[in-house]
Amino acid sequence: MRIFSSVIAVLAVLFISSSSFALSAEEMMKKSQAAFLYAGKDFKARVMMKLISKGGQERTRELTMLRKNYGEPGEEQKYFMYFFQPADVKDMTFMVYKYPKKDDDRWLFVPSINMVRRIAAQDKLSSFVGSDFTYEDISGRDIEDDTHALVKEEKLGDKNCYVIKSTPKTADVDYSYKLSWVDKASYLPVKEEYYDRKGELYKVFTADEIKDIKGFPTVTKRTMKNLQSGHTTTVAYLKVDYDIGIEDSLFSERYLRKPPKKWIE
Repeated sequence: MRIFSSVIAVLAVLFISSSSFALSAEEMMKKSQAAFLYAGKDFKARVMMKLISKGGQERTRELTMLRKNYGEPGEEQKYFMYFFQPADVKDMTFMVYKYPKKDDDRWLFVPSINMVRRIAAQDKLSSFVGSDFTYEDISGRDIEDDTHALVKEEKLGDKNCYVIKSTPKTADVDYSYKLSWVDKASYLPVKEEYYDRKGELYKVFTADEIKDIKGFPTVTKRTMKNLQSGHTTTVAYLKVDYDIGIEDSLFSERYLRKPPKKWIE
């Protein structure tokens, strides 16, 4: 009986290893996208963002982020963000309709001029409220927009990772390729390196803290550093929650101008 159990255990390990090995690099990135950007049916967090200059001066952004999925990972999503501080962005709201295989729609409400401004698709690479993240970073990039290749497997800290090279199919981004360290256990990206068109490393993302929230491994602290400018952005997610029943009506121009308190506080 003991020998039989051992054989079963060995076969199970071989099956699991074979199944993981059988995943293509694109399938790994789809699993990573699902874990990082599509966990739960919906999501809410209070976000503290620090913008740190090369000289060490800090500026802070505080906002509430809400996200709702419409379908399977990789399909439609909607995002809504409300800014509490600083004073020059207080009451500003930002909304994204994310679509598969076409440009996302993005709107920004600027209270100082009482105007909803549509963000043009070509502005997706612009800085998001002065940070080192772009508008596209907020909702993520379509997996099909890049070709993916497994470069190697290696340990990063205490995590065993796949290292995947993603190369844009078109010149619609400001980098030539990206390397992602994807945790084999959670499929969360724990590090990303962006290389410019000369092939030089210029931007690095790191997942600095991961917590289990309602069964979903969640990156609760992250950093994006621009090695060329010396500017850094750190982001902390507080009061994170999933599956809270966000209403569809939130994602409208009406609530961009006057968001309901029950969702933003």
